[in-house]
Amino acid sequence: MIATTDAMKKQYDVCGIGSPLLDFIVEVDEGLLAEIDMKKGRMHLIDEGQSKRILGMIERFRVKTAPGGSSANTLAGVSALGGSAVFLGKIGDDYHGTVYEQSTVDSGVSSRLARHKSGTTGHAITFITPDSERTFATHLGAALHFRTEDVLDDDIRQSRILHIEGYQLEDPELKQTCIHAIQVTRASGGKVSIDLADPALIGRNLEPIRDLVREYADIIFVNELEARAFTGTDDEEQALSQIYDVCEVAVVKLGDRGSLIKAEGKVIRVPIYPVQVVNSNGAGDAYAAGILFSITHGIDYERAGKIAAYVAAQVVGSVGARPDRSLIDEIRNL
Repeated sequence: MIATTDAMKKQYDVCGIGSPLLDFIVEVDEGLLAEIDMKKGRMHLIDEGQSKRILGMIERFRVKTAPGGSSANTLAGVSALGGSAVFLGKIGDDYHGTVYEQSTVDSGVSSRLARHKSGTTGHAITFITPDSERTFATHLGAALHFRTEDVLDDDIRQSRILHIEGYQLEDPELKQTCIHAIQVTRASGGKVSIDLADPALIGRNLEPIRDLVREYADIIFVNELEARAFTGTDDEEQALSQIYDVCEVAVVKLGDRGSLIKAEGKVIRVPIYPVQVVNSNGAGDAYAAGILFSITHGIDYERAGKIAAYVAAQVVGSVGARPDRSLIDEIRNL
């Protein structure tokens, strides 16, 4: 397993950096996606005006509100498994920010959320189509203003793993903030985990992202579309090996076909846990939680894959993007 310096002395298993987003979750048909000109299965960045227009269009639907954001979802999963986690990001000085921060604490994650005095708390309108695919219209709001001065270096030093969502690697200032956090992690003996997040984002920033992960990443998560965008190959095992060439642990998530893990020179194929699919929103984040929890608790990679698949199944079988209960006792039986 990956070893971290003075691991037993650290307060947190995982420190996460990401965009704190309230999820507005709504089930729609594909016609609505066409009406608002959004490609199914992708994350679309929108401005405040577009957000207001889309929220108005979905008023006739039943909309569920839940805390979200890729990194934050992963940390909630780590906590549900019995691990310790701390979240760094930026919210607005508004009602939604207060709701989000309280939900972070309620999930068992330590909150280090900075407040932006004039920005609104970010949100993601999550469209779930009948095939259970999810499409995002995301207004980042205050999350875009997360800066180096908002990073509490001591929390990073006290963490075994720093986990970063790929969405932080496109905006130049957010990227620089992450690089600062990565350097603190490296200096304190921690490891760096990156979820590359979205194939379109990779396509827009291919060489800079390749350079960054080659220099800094110890653990890399991708799904099959992201693997193709990052490596240029449709062969999933070849893509896995190419990603492994630049890190210590490579993970390719294959949806209903399971996942592939390459670590310590070995390839592990992990099957899914059968479950009635309700939605796929947050499944990849939950899977990452299982892997990161396992690494920080000395669990071998075959069992780590089983734990990750199980946590992902709990999310796929529910409406929300996070496990809705403690999984501590259940994973002991795995």
